[in-house]
Amino acid sequence: MTDRRLWSYKEIAAHIRVQPDTVRSYRKHGLLPPPDLVEGGKPYWFADTIRAWQARRPGTRGSRDKY
Repeated sequence: MTDRRLWSYKEIAAHIRVQPDTVRSYRKHGLLPPPDLVEGGKPYWFADTIRAWQARRPGTRGSRDKY
C-alpha cells in the first residue's frame, strides 16, 4: 500500500521529531531527497518518499512513524 499524502517541512519535522528549520537545513545541504512536488514555490514530499529516506538515514533505529 502506498502513501501518497504530501508532507511539507512541518509534517516531515513532526515525523522525525525535529524542528521545521532543521528539515529546511537538511534540504539546503542536500540531505533530503528532491521534492516530489513544488507548488507555489513550496516543496512537498510523498510520505512514502520520506519514510524511505528515513529508513536509510544513519543512526535511524526502527520507525518513528507518527502518521
